[in-house]
Amino acid sequence: MVLSRIWSAFIIIAIAIASIKYISSSNYKTIFNDMVVGKGGDTVQIASQPIATLSPVVKNGLKEKTDFAESRIHYKTTDSLQQNVKVYRIQEADGVIGTSETAVKICLGLIGIMTLFMGFMSIAEKAGGINLLSRFIQPFFSKLFPDIPKNHPAFGHMLMNFSANLLGLDNAATPFGLKAMESLQTLNPNKDTASNSQIMFLCLHAGGMTLIPVSIIAIRASMGSKTPTDIFLPCMIATFAATLAAMIIVSAYQKINLLRPVVIAYVGGISAIIGLLVVYLVQLSKDELDDFSKVLSNGLILFIFLAIVLGALYKKINVFDAFIEGAKEGFTTCVKIIPYLVGMLIAISLLRTSGVFDVIIDGMKWVANMTQLDSRFVDGLPTALIKPLSGSGARGMMVDTMSTFGPDSFQGHLAAVLQGSSDTTFYVIAVYFGAVAVKNTRYTVIAMLLADLVGIITSIALAYLFFA
Repeated sequence: MVLSRIWSAFIIIAIAIASIKYISSSNYKTIFNDMVVGKGGDTVQIASQPIATLSPVVKNGLKEKTDFAESRIHYKTTDSLQQNVKVYRIQEADGVIGTSETAVKICLGLIGIMTLFMGFMSIAEKAGGINLLSRFIQPFFSKLFPDIPKNHPAFGHMLMNFSANLLGLDNAATPFGLKAMESLQTLNPNKDTASNSQIMFLCLHAGGMTLIPVSIIAIRASMGSKTPTDIFLPCMIATFAATLAAMIIVSAYQKINLLRPVVIAYVGGISAIIGLLVVYLVQLSKDELDDFSKVLSNGLILFIFLAIVLGALYKKINVFDAFIEGAKEGFTTCVKIIPYLVGMLIAISLLRTSGVFDVIIDGMKWVANMTQLDSRFVDGLPTALIKPLSGSGARGMMVDTMSTFGPDSFQGHLAAVLQGSSDTTFYVIAVYFGAVAVKNTRYTVIAMLLADLVGIITSIALAYLFFA
């Protein structure tokens, strides 16, 4: 019910803001067309007018350079005397028609990855590998997931998902995560409603705990950053804080006591291992960090494949038949999530194309200025606002912030840390709950957004600590 209300609110607010802009400004006369059939990146021509009719702020901006932007509206002089100006804006995202097509393409793109990893998961299950992982992690997970029976395969599936996330293996994390949700659904007495275990798993997953943010480092390097790896430690701390916050928040909802020796020992042990890795990794250059990440992540995937096949041969399992059986399941899962993903992405598209985020950012800047706070952090927040809704959208916002202020600016650093500090909350909810046909998500959205908020606040604090 909560997700349904949020989804409805997204659509209502987006159309309301667009209507206000259409009525109040001549710059938005095509906004309804943009929201339905517009294409992301398109230049929307608004008008061509004399420079004398523009505001003093725009005039002064155009004196310094031929292209000036104010609140997403761009002005460009069209002659050498700078007397005539073209007014235009850039379409930020696809309209709902294009977004619907994109959602289907995302699901189709998942089919190959899902069939690959679900196939190997099927072999591992039949060979007993998942049960082995379950026994390894069971002492810790049994405290966080008290409703799951001892040595249940779901423990192994969740461990695989968390491990893939930690190493930045998004392609592997999704199949492992969906398999974990399916395992948890077999224990769910009410199939339409999210179970406590599913909520805990999904919130921990959405904490986005990642060891090395390789893609962010690569983007910073490509944009000319002098020290592209300097966001590594803040990203690591921020994702750890968000994941711990998710654990604490859901435990409070479910009345789980985290102050137990086993929980403290496992969390402390994981923290110590991560701390030692951080000490080692901060000494590496960008190229060395790249090489380490590739060897660790890709080498681990190949090792897992090898271990699964060898274990299956030892147990005399029909390896290929087991792979095909799991691969078929992966294909079915991809088709099943299409309606859920289309529904979520069109609501996000409406929010982006209507300019809702511009209104929020302008409002936050006004509040920061009124309270005499350092308002630089507001310029990095578009990444954080988009991230729960769209990973690619947040990446675009991060690049835009770096392009505007510079990759090594405070705003550029903050945007990079925010990009690496959490997961795409609403995308995760749509895909993971859609895969098992859960309609009532209970308090999942609230818990995940609170964890995201902890990640955002931590990121801002770390940005001021490291880069101010």
